[in-house]
Amino acid sequence: MTSTRKTIVGILILAALAALPARAQAPGGLTQQSDDLYAERGDLAKAKAALAKLEEALTAKEDAYGIYWRMARVEYWIGDHTADNDAKKQIFQKGIDHAKKANELGPNKVEGHFWLGVNYGVYGEAKGVLKSLFLVKPIKEEMRRVLEIDPAYDRGGADRILGRVYHEVPGLFGGDEKKSLEHLLKAVEYGPRVGLNLLYLADTYIDLKRIDDARKTLETILTMEPMPDLIPETAEERDQARAKLETKPFKKK
Repeated sequence: MTSTRKTIVGILILAALAALPARAQAPGGLTQQSDDLYAERGDLAKAKAALAKLEEALTAKEDAYGIYWRMARVEYWIGDHTADNDAKKQIFQKGIDHAKKANELGPNKVEGHFWLGVNYGVYGEAKGVLKSLFLVKPIKEEMRRVLEIDPAYDRGGADRILGRVYHEVPGLFGGDEKKSLEHLLKAVEYGPRVGLNLLYLADTYIDLKRIDDARKTLETILTMEPMPDLIPETAEERDQARAKLETKPFKKK
């Protein structure tokens, strides 16, 4: 092959490679160690260790965007498993702050928007629905942004959160069980084995007086094969499903 032809072939190869879609870089170093610890988050000490690793990774100047959204994700988990309500709100506020930093670094990336909306939501739950109605609009904005970027993210996460918002908010302030149902059915399409999709759907079915559908949905949680990366969540969601099935709507008259 002549030198000129080699040059042309090289240019064509480079051009072809450049046209390929960019792949997300796998985390390395301390960030990867944090991910490994987070995979064992069923042990809350491991979740806290995962957060500490992310703080080390930030000091070591690893990818800041990836670190900040992961911090928001871990803080959601830790806060959700913290009993003291004041401490819970402080942790969720840190999650909000870190997700905002992620969005500053990657405004067109999905993770920061999703975990910001999630932390807004749980912070609002900790404060109480009526005291946190001001968060409804920003939660919806973040989730709609997620839908624009990647509607399948977190296996229907945006539709899951929107469905829950429409269920939890009083009708006078924009709550709507029919819209809740629409979003949650979409979430289940993306994540049929995500227990939280199904728990939220069951609650909406109950409010719509569709008790048989709610029962079937809760029973699905008890019988489905857990997703390998959602084993801690599925174990908790099964306990919640069993408890719901013992409540009044499901008792035979």
